[in-house]
Amino acid sequence: MKISEKLKNVKTSISFEFFPPKTEEGEKNLLKTVKDLENLNPTFVSITYGAGGSTRDRTKRIVEKLAKDTDLTVMAHLTCIGHTEKEIKEILDYYKNIGIRNILALRGDIPLEKLKEGYKEEEIFKSCKHANELVSFIRDNYKDWFSIGVAVYPEGHPESPNLERDVYYFKKKVEAGADFGITQMFFDNNYFYKYMELLDKEGIKIPIIAGIMPITNFKQIRKFALMCGATIPESLIKKLEKYENSPEETEKIGIEFAVEQCIDLLKNGVKGLHFYTLNKSKATLQIYNSIKHLLD
Repeated sequence: MKISEKLKNVKTSISFEFFPPKTEEGEKNLLKTVKDLENLNPTFVSITYGAGGSTRDRTKRIVEKLAKDTDLTVMAHLTCIGHTEKEIKEILDYYKNIGIRNILALRGDIPLEKLKEGYKEEEIFKSCKHANELVSFIRDNYKDWFSIGVAVYPEGHPESPNLERDVYYFKKKVEAGADFGITQMFFDNNYFYKYMELLDKEGIKIPIIAGIMPITNFKQIRKFALMCGATIPESLIKKLEKYENSPEETEKIGIEFAVEQCIDLLKNGVKGLHFYTLNKSKATLQIYNSIKHLLD
């Protein structure tokens, strides 16, 4: 089923993101996580796509496996950077042929090492330079077969000079045919609320789902946050630094923070919560059990 249709019929969407594992053991762990979280009846799950198509085959295989072996609504991530239009069409044809109806359309990260090595733009981008061009390509070639999601950056994309410019580019994705947005992880809800106000001023009404990253490994999440420009509140940093040598206490603090964050979002009418699970179920299950009374 298309996510755009499902979002019309749920008050609050709950969804989970997974990445395609590199090893057989990793795949076993992922499938156990999927089984644990499937019981929560999520609106959808998504499978990530590595930079430059580095996980293309693994992504396709996991997408197909979950679509065949579970009752989950599955969304495949797709980045256009580094792919020709022919390659993009081959991937989309594959998904259409196996009955996948949902795509998260992304530009993907620019391979900075290639820029440094003197590669020309056409050798790097090959087909499109921006996500809105990928959205247009999907709409032009597949009409309404796919429900298309796009990324949202509450604190602005690292390449955007300011939020207003970021909203300008997001609007182009919506005008190209995007059905809904999922935010990059954020830890301060005020950034989300401010961004939503800017979207409202621009008349952008598509559903926006909040991306939640439970902090269970501070060093790892801090690295992710730096890469995507997400601000971790200083008060939370101080708490986590105090227990940097205690994984159990770090996880406890991270889960408690995520619960409070989700409760605040739910009380302020967020359309959905999208959990970046890192292929683990423990933290997400604990958070869900703490907020489920607000989901009914």
